[in-house]
Amino acid sequence: MTPAVAGAVLLAAVTHASWNAIAHRIDDKLVGFTLIAGGGTLIGAGLAPFAAFPAAAAWPYLLASAAIHVAYYVLLMRSFRLGDFGQAYPIARGSAPLVVTVLAALFAHEVPDGWAAAGIALSCAGLTGVALWGLRGRRPDWAAIGAALATGLTIASYTVVDGLGVRASGSSLGYIAWLMVAEGLAVPAYALWRWRGTTWAVLRPHAGLGLLGAALSVSAYGLVLWAQTRAELAPVAALRESSIIVGAAIGALVFKERFGAPRVLAAGLLVVGIGLMLRAG
Repeated sequence: MTPAVAGAVLLAAVTHASWNAIAHRIDDKLVGFTLIAGGGTLIGAGLAPFAAFPAAAAWPYLLASAAIHVAYYVLLMRSFRLGDFGQAYPIARGSAPLVVTVLAALFAHEVPDGWAAAGIALSCAGLTGVALWGLRGRRPDWAAIGAALATGLTIASYTVVDGLGVRASGSSLGYIAWLMVAEGLAVPAYALWRWRGTTWAVLRPHAGLGLLGAALSVSAYGLVLWAQTRAELAPVAALRESSIIVGAAIGALVFKERFGAPRVLAAGLLVVGIGLMLRAG
C-alpha cells in the first residue's frame, strides 16, 4: 500500500464517519437513509454519463453488492435505533476487517505477508478496543449488539464483492456510479410507498443535511473502490475502519458520549498497525 493509497483511504474514513454521524443525527432513521440513499442514486446517475460503462464481467458483482447494500442499510438503521452512535458504529465497522481478511484469502487469493498481517492484527485490536469501550459500564443490549455485528458481516461481504467487481469493471468511476444507482433505489422506494402523498413534507426538514450525507457517502466509497484497484482488500478494509476512531471522536464532541483513555490507547494501536501495513507496501 503506497502513501497515496493510504491517504485516500484515510480521507474516506473521515468522510464515512461523517455521513454515518449525519444518519444518526436525523431522528427518523428512514428519513435519513432515504435522503442519503436517494441522494446517492442521483449523484450516481449524474456521474454515469461521464464514466466508462462497467465491463460485463463486473455486473454480477455490482448487482450482488447492491443487494447486500440494501441489507446493510436495513441493519444499520436498526443498530442506530437500538444503540448509541459510539457503540453501534465501532462494533459494526470493527467486526469487518478480520472477516474481509478471510474472505479475501478465499476468493481473491490475497494472503497478507508478515508485516501486513501484523498491521491488520494490530489495527483490528485497536478497533476492537474502541468497540468494547462503547459497552463499558452498562448491561449489554444484545439486540443492538446483534444488529451491529450483522451489519459488520454485510460490510465485509460487500467489501470483498466490490473489490472483485471494481477490478473487473475497467472503470472505478463507472462502477461506483452504477453501484450508487442500483443500491440506492430500494430504501426510497419503500419510503415512497409508506408515506404516499406526503413524502416531500416528511423529507423537507432534513433535506439539506441528508443530501450532504449522500455526497459524503459517495465520496467515501468511491475513494475506497479506487484504493481496492491498487492494493489488497484486507489492508484497505483495516485502514478504512480507522473511521471508528473518527466516529468515536464525533460521538464525544457532537453526541456528548465519553471518549476515554482506553480509546486513546486503541487509536495508538491502530496507528502502529497502519505503519506496519505501509511498510508491507
